[in-house]
Amino acid sequence: MRRIAGPGRQVLMLNGFPLSPLIVAKSARERGRGLLGTNGIAGAMWIEPCPSVHMVGMRYPIDVAQVADDGTVLAVKTLRPWTGLTWPSRKVRAHVEAAVGFFARSGVNAGDRLEIG
Repeated sequence: MRRIAGPGRQVLMLNGFPLSPLIVAKSARERGRGLLGTNGIAGAMWIEPCPSVHMVGMRYPIDVAQVADDGTVLAVKTLRPWTGLTWPSRKVRAHVEAAVGFFARSGVNAGDRLEIG
């Protein structure tokens, strides 16, 4: 059975402008699960607090944006199933997960600002 995450009810904002539907992982259970058990995502998922992510158990690659307390994008990375991860950092408050290529197509780069709308 094919399970696609989203689209969420909230909106991912880029530099004050709406970018895409957004799932917000609010509970510890939602944050821990992330996109596990899915085959894709429509839009993006915001996970906070989340100083790092890993790809153990994932079925497909994803893009992640590492976000500071003030919403500044610190880095954008592509992570591969089973081997990808981001190292924990005190600077990282949240991770935004999306389909591979989403951030490049949307023009999201380090220094931009992401927020929940």
